[in-house]
Order: sequence, then structure tokens, then C-alpha cells
Amino acid sequence: MTQTIQQPKNFGFGEDETLLRDSARKFFTDHCSPDKIHALVAQNPDINRPIESIYDRDLWQQIVALGWPGACVPEAAGGAGMPLVAAIALAEEAGRVAFPSPLLSTLCAVALLKTCQTDAATQALSEVAEGKATTLAITNEKGSWEVADTDVRATGGKLNGSAWFVQDAKKAEQFIVSAQDKAGLGLYLIEATAPGIEIIPDGIIDLTRDQAHIRFADADSIELVAPGTGDLALAKAMPAILCLVSADMVGAGEWLLQTTVEYAKTRVQFDRPLGFFQAVKHPLVNVMLDVDRARSLVYNAACSVDCGEDHAELNARMAKAQASDMAVFSSSRAVQFHGGTGFSWECFVHLFFKRQMHNQVLYGDAKYHRARLADMLLGSVA
Repeated sequence: MTQTIQQPKNFGFGEDETLLRDSARKFFTDHCSPDKIHALVAQNPDINRPIESIYDRDLWQQIVALGWPGACVPEAAGGAGMPLVAAIALAEEAGRVAFPSPLLSTLCAVALLKTCQTDAATQALSEVAEGKATTLAITNEKGSWEVADTDVRATGGKLNGSAWFVQDAKKAEQFIVSAQDKAGLGLYLIEATAPGIEIIPDGIIDLTRDQAHIRFADADSIELVAPGTGDLALAKAMPAILCLVSADMVGAGEWLLQTTVEYAKTRVQFDRPLGFFQAVKHPLVNVMLDVDRARSLVYNAACSVDCGEDHAELNARMAKAQASDMAVFSSSRAVQFHGGTGFSWECFVHLFFKRQMHNQVLYGDAKYHRARLADMLLGSVA
């Protein structure tokens, strides 16, 4: 039976969440202007450059001091105990500046750890609240993260196999790994420096993040859930994870929109500002509508998670589908309307374009989630 719950006003986004969002926006305005981010991560335009994990570690430590990684960690584990919508606000602000850090990955890890409900998971949450960067290693070589799809095997707490498409792998201090054991799917916590781990960086287009695949060879780990229940924890956490990735896209989409609108106001062509022409201003209005639709769906889905609604997964998949489509459209219009300069390395647009392209396929693109939505609403016709 479907559980009907009355959502709080404004998606539960109250005074504390507003203060957190505003402080994050001020922090990023002061420390993460586009020129600073571009100078940090885009120093080398050579396509054959070494694969690096570039971010400002001092800024990460400042974020830790502000308590952002532990914003949604329960108070009993040393966090602030805020709802998911608070983390959504942080993810949106981070996306708005294309912030290179393990923040998004760590917030996703918190969402999964909170569903584990074990002493080991509570201890891991405490470490995250203290600033221990954590990321998920739950995807197989084919790109699937679905509950039973993993290339890692666990025997007596020792991991063997490979996890793929691990986000911010070189920034993380520990990994949450999904692995098959004799009881079913398990979730395991392992240090990034543990013996038996090899981190192999992937070359990706997003300059603000790094990605890797990880090989495990008899690597010692800690089991986070009761034997064979990792699939339940992962399925329960996935709506929150989808919301966080979608929020990052909303923030980046907002930056692309505002930056392109400003350019259209000031760039003159044929004795008119670009924004005068319908071929420019009408698509920008559509970008604005897409961004607003995505934002509304993301906060609605996050509120569904906070309220424990049965249809939280459905709402989260809707949000990810809309945000993924918006990411592609906002990026393409920004590059197109910046003209020749939009294709250049010196133009800041490419940082956000590449971040959007990476995010829109992370944990499924719009087509994938609409297919899953169709199965949920209409039933599989396979």
C-alpha cells in the first residue's frame, strides 16, 4: 500500500538550511571565482597531459571546519543531523562554481552509510563528520551500479576483483565497496592506503574531478551491513544519491544560464546585442525553464527521501532524468551562444560543459531513468 505523507512547506527547507546555503554561496563567491577554478584545473590544454587529481586541499580543510561533510550525519555520530535538502543546497552551490573537491562523493557516501544501520557504519559516519573524504566503489566494468552488479568478491572480509568508475578516487581516504559474498551482496569499508589496493586513474573530460578503477587483491575491509543485506541498503540510498548528482547539475546549469545571458546582453552583432535576436533569447528562456523544472523536481525528491515516502525513488528518477536533459541543453546553448570564443580553452564555459556531460551519465542518463520510470509505472513489457 502506498504511504501518503504530507510534505512540509517549502520542501522542509527552513531557516537552518537557508543559512547553510547562504554561507556556502558566500564561501564560494570569496574563494572559487571562475578564473581561480580555471587557473587551478585547466593550466595544461595538452590532450596528452598526465592524468591528475587537482584540487585545493586548503579549501577542503576549510569546508571540513565548516562541517559541510557532516551536515547530514546524525548528531549521535558527530554530525549536524540536517535533512537531505541541506546537502542538496550544498551540492547545488558546489555545482554553481564547478568546485573541485570530494564533497559530492562524500555526501553520496553519507547517504549510503545512513542506510546501513550498524555500529561499523556509525563509526564511519563519525569519521566523515571529522572530514574523512569517502567515495563509492559500487559500479562494475559495464557501468552498472544496480544492486547485484559488481565485479568484486568478498571472502572473510578480504576483497578481490575490480570496482569501476569510482568518483574522486584519488581524493578519497576510504571507499565503500559493494561485493558479492556467500550470503549475497555486501557493503565493505576499506582504506585507500590499505595493502592489496591499486588505484588506476581514468582519463575523463571533467577537469574538476577525477575518476579511477580500483583493483583489490586480498584487501582487508570492514563489513558495513548484516551479511547479504547490501542490496537493500544500496537501493534505499540510491534516491538520495540521484538527488545529489542532480543538484550539482542544477547549480552548473544556473551558472551557464546566467553567464550566457550576461554575454548576450553585452556582445553586439549587426549593431544589436545578441539577446535582441529571437534565435538567442527564446532558447535561453527555455534553458531557464529547464533549470527551474529540474530544481523543483530535485527538491521535491529530496523532501520525499526526508519524509520517507514510498515514491521517493520515482521522484528521484524523475529529477535525474530532467536534470540530465537540462545539463545537455544548457551546455550546448552556452557554447553555441558564446560563438567562436565558446569553443576556446580560455573560455570558462568548457569547465561547466564538461562537468555537465560527466554528471548527466553518472548513475544513468535521462533515457535510462525514463525507461526505469516506465517499468515502475507501467510494468516491464520485456
